[in-house]
Amino acid sequence: MRTRFSRGFAVATLACSVALFPLVASASDNKIVLVPGGPHPYFAPWEQAAADAQKDFSIASVEYKVPSEWKLELQTELLESLAAQGTTAFGIFPGDAVGINSTIGEFKANNIPAVALGGCAQDPTDMNFCMATDVYQSAYIGTKALIEAMGGKGAVVHMAGLLIDPNTVLRVQAVEKAVAETNGAVTLLQTIGDTDSQEAGDQKVNALLASSKDKVGGIIATGYVSSVVTATALKNLGDKRIKMIGIDDDKIVLDGIKDGFVSGTMAQNPYGQGYIGAYALDLIAGGCTLKADAPWVKTPQTAHFIDSGTLLISSANAETYKDDLKALTKKIQGSFKDTYLTCP
Repeated sequence: MRTRFSRGFAVATLACSVALFPLVASASDNKIVLVPGGPHPYFAPWEQAAADAQKDFSIASVEYKVPSEWKLELQTELLESLAAQGTTAFGIFPGDAVGINSTIGEFKANNIPAVALGGCAQDPTDMNFCMATDVYQSAYIGTKALIEAMGGKGAVVHMAGLLIDPNTVLRVQAVEKAVAETNGAVTLLQTIGDTDSQEAGDQKVNALLASSKDKVGGIIATGYVSSVVTATALKNLGDKRIKMIGIDDDKIVLDGIKDGFVSGTMAQNPYGQGYIGAYALDLIAGGCTLKADAPWVKTPQTAHFIDSGTLLISSANAETYKDDLKALTKKIQGSFKDTYLTCP
């Protein structure tokens, strides 16, 4: 049974600034928590983002809390426990795109705003907005880059992420579209799901290479762990014929690019999601409201989407891509208030 919570705190009015990474003159009393759907290395930058946002925007508290397992009921129990302890606002990666909405509805009834970060809740939802990678576009760009690395022909395998992840279906659709655009020159040999965990990923990618490596011309991996285990398997195989595009910037994947076993990887911006998300939540908890006429992007999941940014890391920019992501984060944060919010 869920624990009901009451809200017994006052929200202070926030003096807002739109300068890049500003020093805010007056402190906020808000207590913000960033909560992913479960343990996963993708979310590790949220911890530093929380600490930096608390300092840079003079927020009373910004914390990073992780459920013990990737189960919706564990996420909602954690969220409701934190709400009962006086949390002012939440940044959440939904453990389930639909199932999370009842909890978010309870939060709204108690004047606790929430935003979706990294992955979106399914409309209708009381999430204020969703800030995440445009995962469809990212997977599409990555697959196009893979096809180019393959010389425009051959068979592709898609190592897909967790099937419970709301982003997986979009990535599958994007890979299928990019392959279809080759008019048969490239074929999708197989889509292998639930590879975004160490044990399952290792088992599935090595089984694929053991049985079908001669048929495979390229692998697109659209999960963090999927990319790591695929890059490791290709290096162990020692054959650079099979091309690979991954996602995220784990050291193993970056080393694979350096050593020629990986053609590239799609960078996301989890730090920016956490940092900008905490900044926005502080403003919303302080009385700001969403602009109806803001340049929201409408997606299959939500009508209030903000792209947190993506780019292809290759041998050409492997040493400089972090500067590009930092600049992107500054740009989004610096214009966020004026673009998306109306503040008192």
